[in-house]
Amino acid sequence: MLHRSLIVALAVIASHAMAARATAQDAAQVKDYPAAPLLSTGTSILGETIHYPTAGPAHVTAAIVTLSPGDRTIMHKHGVPLFAYILGGELTVDYGTHGSRTYRQGQSFMEAMAVAHFGVNNGAQPVRLLAVYMGAEGAKDVIPAK
Repeated sequence: MLHRSLIVALAVIASHAMAARATAQDAAQVKDYPAAPLLSTGTSILGETIHYPTAGPAHVTAAIVTLSPGDRTIMHKHGVPLFAYILGGELTVDYGTHGSRTYRQGQSFMEAMAVAHFGVNNGAQPVRLLAVYMGAEGAKDVIPAK
């Protein structure tokens, strides 16, 4: 009986040791991965729950949006989630009754989808924004709004 208890105890200790070792290895792999997190969220900048279109196969589009000083985008919405990262300059986005927000170089956000908005460069240098649209074939990345 003592022999069986000892074997069970050793098995439990060994399994915990192996689990701890696996956890340490996983953490080391993540630790050594050369990524700097920019954003982790399930909502847009206005608190909308992010939802992906399911009408077709997945489709991702990445683009650089550039606005010269004084330029602005059209009033628009997004038919797919949009991750944005400000590469340079300063962009002010007007969300109508939801107010406006100013984003600066190095900031990232998930843009509003259902709320019409426009961006404007009120600064002295060009704005460069990395836009990553995460949708499906046939879904509209940008939808003009009035």
